[in-house]
Amino acid sequence: MFDDIKRFETGSPQQLDWFRQLLDGFLPDGNAADIRAVPRGSFPMINVARSDDTVRVYVFAAGLAPSDLTIDVQDNVLTLRGKREPVMGSNEDGSARPIFRRERASGEFVRAIALPDGLDAERAEARHSHGVFEIVLPKREELKPRRIDVQAA
Repeated sequence: MFDDIKRFETGSPQQLDWFRQLLDGFLPDGNAADIRAVPRGSFPMINVARSDDTVRVYVFAAGLAPSDLTIDVQDNVLTLRGKREPVMGSNEDGSARPIFRRERASGEFVRAIALPDGLDAERAEARHSHGVFEIVLPKREELKPRRIDVQAA
């Protein structure tokens, strides 16, 4: 009766490596690793970009107002905290509509993102536009690349 269940076993690490390589073949630009790195149900989703001058964190949080999100930086860890209220419809008489499918999670959330060394948290800025928060963390001046001009001897 339960013999069919064996096909749902996770398999050995070698089999999982084979599957990861197969997945990487479908997404050759490296995006497969990004997909696997995010725990299922993580909210809000983020992207982190780095340049010579700054690290930028993009927080995708549609439906959150700037007052709904707290952003802290301490010891090279960016912490996002907030609460996403449930969306409930109502009938004409004011009673709540029953929900038969829910895909949007609600409630409190916390995300902690490790940042590279050398950022100046005192000069950090955050902006919000159309459900995307952009957090700009400049690098300390002494860590920015600088060009050295060569003088003729």
